[in-house]
Amino acid sequence: QVQLVESGGGLVQAGGSLRLSCAASGITFSSYTIGWYRQAPGKQRELVASISRAGSTDYADSAKGRFTISRDNAKNTVYLQMNSLKPEDTAVYFCHVQVVFTPYWGQGTQVTVSS
Repeated sequence: QVQLVESGGGLVQAGGSLRLSCAASGITFSSYTIGWYRQAPGKQRELVASISRAGSTDYADSAKGRFTISRDNAKNTVYLQMNSLKPEDTAVYFCHVQVVFTPYWGQGTQVTVSS
């Protein structure tokens, strides 16, 4: 059974940093693209960053230059390093993997950035 577990969220002041982790199980982790998404209250879930099995990365414009996605295949874990955080980064952050035609999501981790 595929399982994704996020951690690392919290409350931080604007300009601060957080590192989110997503631990995966039930899949051959190194074979899949993993994405970080976020959903703010009243807004649609949006892609923040993704990392392919080859290590290629992609970022939303809002994340470029501030966020870095990385993966450790030995630990079945993907990280999202978030620097220079802004109040508009406040959201629940989810990791995602698509296995064949089935999407899997973690339970999410709350990030709150105070001004």
